[in-house]
Amino acid sequence: MRFKDENGGKYTILLVDDSPAILFFMSSLLKSEYIVKIAGSGSEALTMLRDDGLPDLILLDVSMPEMNGYEFLQRIKANPDTKNVPVMFLTANSDPEDEAKGFELGAVDYITKPVSPPIVKARVASQISLKAAQDLSKQHLIELETEKKLLEIEQLQTEKLMLNILPRPIAERLKRGDKNISGSYPEGTILFSDLVAFTNLSSDLKAAELVQLLNDLFSRFDHRAEVLGLEKIKTIGDSYMAAGGIPIPRGDHAEICADMAIGMFEDLQDFNAKRGLGLQMRIGICSGPVVAGVIGSSKFSYDLWGATVNTASRMESTCETGKIQVSESTYELLKNSHSLVKNPEPVPCKGIGSITTFTLLSKNL
Repeated sequence: MRFKDENGGKYTILLVDDSPAILFFMSSLLKSEYIVKIAGSGSEALTMLRDDGLPDLILLDVSMPEMNGYEFLQRIKANPDTKNVPVMFLTANSDPEDEAKGFELGAVDYITKPVSPPIVKARVASQISLKAAQDLSKQHLIELETEKKLLEIEQLQTEKLMLNILPRPIAERLKRGDKNISGSYPEGTILFSDLVAFTNLSSDLKAAELVQLLNDLFSRFDHRAEVLGLEKIKTIGDSYMAAGGIPIPRGDHAEICADMAIGMFEDLQDFNAKRGLGLQMRIGICSGPVVAGVIGSSKFSYDLWGATVNTASRMESTCETGKIQVSESTYELLKNSHSLVKNPEPVPCKGIGSITTFTLLSKNL
């Protein structure tokens, strides 16, 4: 804390001397340019430093009763709160050893009496200018540190946002400056889900209610995907897309997608019970090679392409309500770990032809 008057913003000087005449003389000499505080002893000055705040400069006599100037200086230099206040000795002790001792203890200047008013004013002004420069430097450092912390917070928020919309490995590559991010994955599993007849329900809801409903349900899906190790790719309206084994390959990509699908129906059942709704859903899954990459230069999007993605979408759109339909490629990966039944009719897939499909029932215990 620094003494400043409310109008002129003057710097403050604390005079410490046991001579009333010296206090009066120095106060008269300096009060037109500075706020001048006076103390008749070292103990009184210490009390003022504690109760009134810190001055910008202390003018200090050496020879005082009870506590001399050297002892006073040692006291304030030992206190972390006052050690940086500059102290200038103003004393009749002209012995070079006394002057040397003053500087050794940390004084910034040493003026002997009788004083020359112009010299005193000039040397006081010099110390005040130095103090002002130091204060500006400290303030600048504080501002720089504050800006640094704000930038760090902003960077963390940006990174968090990137992780919310992009897989971690992809976000890390973008942070490093990679621009063309793409990859070909020989094995992966894609899951699509869609809420049945949700459009009819949404027409009866206010916008805020609709968003709240979807946010509640999809947040449950997000949590389950995170626990299982799937990558949520995106949502489109009331559709939800996730992938297993992409962008981080793993051998159980089909199993975790199957477990995800079964768990999503559990989440929907709990959601309906708590909301008093009867929403239904269908899910499609397909396994195979996938191409993935980031598109966009300002609004990034991580997306997947290829026949496997198209087939997974077709598995969902042709699936019966309340069921999970998987391709034959996914069946081959799940037949030893999950219960599935073959669907009676092949499913026509654009660009592929009719394919055999299976309905996923449950996980084998």
